[in-house]
Amino acid sequence: MSFSDGRVVLGPGEGKTANVPGHAFTYKAMRDDTGGAYSMLEVFVTGRGSTQHIHKAEEEAFYVLDGEVNVKVREQTIRGAAGTFVLIPRGTVHAFWNAGVTPAKLLVIISPAGLEQVWVEIGVEAGEEIDAANWVERVRALGQKYKIEVVGPPLG
Repeated sequence: MSFSDGRVVLGPGEGKTANVPGHAFTYKAMRDDTGGAYSMLEVFVTGRGSTQHIHKAEEEAFYVLDGEVNVKVREQTIRGAAGTFVLIPRGTVHAFWNAGVTPAKLLVIISPAGLEQVWVEIGVEAGEEIDAANWVERVRALGQKYKIEVVGPPLG
């Protein structure tokens, strides 16, 4: 819920949601909420997770809230349980995927904001099913605009 004084307060499960192959997320703060400083997502990683990719204009930070994830940063894979924090500098190849038997939950901060708009533009809505190949092609088509480069398939 947004207030006229700029506050945003969202309860558990509140916020716009989107489903992509291997993970679903809920927007908690977007570009317009933070004056472009950052965006924040709550991400549920159920499967293979993201492609291997590079953000050329943003840092991305993961904080594991629940479950376990693997995060590839360059050539290193970090296994993160609840409480693990991983900062991914811009220009760094990375990917993430579920490392456990139950879905993992992450808090993801992207700074500066704006990259979250790629999912809005792709049109991934709550409940929409999209296969991995179609997803990758949609991201690649918008890669130059959002300064994101897909460099490999999902891992895990």
